[in-house]
Amino acid sequence: MDYLAKARFVIETEMEGLHRMSGRLDACFSTAVQILQHTLEHRGKIVVIGVGKSGNIGHKIAATLNSTGGTAVVLDSQNALHGDLGLLSDGDAVLALSYSGETRELIDLMPFIKRFDVKVIALTGKPGSTLARLCEVTLDTSVEREACPLNLAPTSSSTAMLVMGDALAMVLLEARGFTEEDFARYHPGGSLGRALLTRVADIMRSDRDLPTVADDADVAAALDAMNRVRAGACLILDAAGGLAGIFTHGDFARGFRLDPLLGGKPVASLMTRRPITVYADALAVEVLKTLGQNRVDDIIVVDSAGKPVGLIDTQDLARLKIV
Repeated sequence: MDYLAKARFVIETEMEGLHRMSGRLDACFSTAVQILQHTLEHRGKIVVIGVGKSGNIGHKIAATLNSTGGTAVVLDSQNALHGDLGLLSDGDAVLALSYSGETRELIDLMPFIKRFDVKVIALTGKPGSTLARLCEVTLDTSVEREACPLNLAPTSSSTAMLVMGDALAMVLLEARGFTEEDFARYHPGGSLGRALLTRVADIMRSDRDLPTVADDADVAAALDAMNRVRAGACLILDAAGGLAGIFTHGDFARGFRLDPLLGGKPVASLMTRRPITVYADALAVEVLKTLGQNRVDDIIVVDSAGKPVGLIDTQDLARLKIV
């Protein structure tokens, strides 16, 4: 058996299903986003319901919505008939997940859900199903075939439902003006949370830990300043204390290959003028972006007036678990 060929068949089958679903998107999707946005803006919540594999997908959709500021809960269809329906309130929106649109537990629950003042959005592969007829909006997640070789196990269909949920969550995120700062509020743990919550001023090298020399100093003086605080770069300042440039270990290594006696040369002849800077009040995540875009190891920090006040070294980010 060619395992790689079989795996590619699964992946390509699911990709084809997603491509077809993307081509079917219409005004119903926009209506669904507007319903969810209106619900959240009026302090309602999104209630996700599904059974079996659809239920599993529903848990992930709810988690994605919660992580992006859209309050969501999962309602178990069976337990709902025995008291859990109490978590549903007027003004909520319901995402009902069923590929067949005929799942008995979900269909039996719909009359009780409709007693509330709620909008129901169906995610189903059967737009003409009973579930679709009972909902205000239907999002078509149908696929031509499952990736299962027997065309039985939910694979392409569950992936399509998951991606449709992601599309709703991400478009809703943008519609609500959700920002990186908002995202940080819901992800305080780990390196991502630290990068999104931490300000540059909180992690930069400053004062006695900031290596600086005047622009008339020689290379040896710049190296001494860097070694004193174990930094990979030194700020070069003009007579007024403004930023003239930056000199790094990389600059020294490149120059040393050409002239082993460059220690007495003016550091200004080897420094980088107009170096990359970041504002002190920016988020640490901006430093990560800048490092990645420019492939540098050190970034100078400036205040609102453009005066150099600090230095960010990549080794500091690792030490502080920002990366």
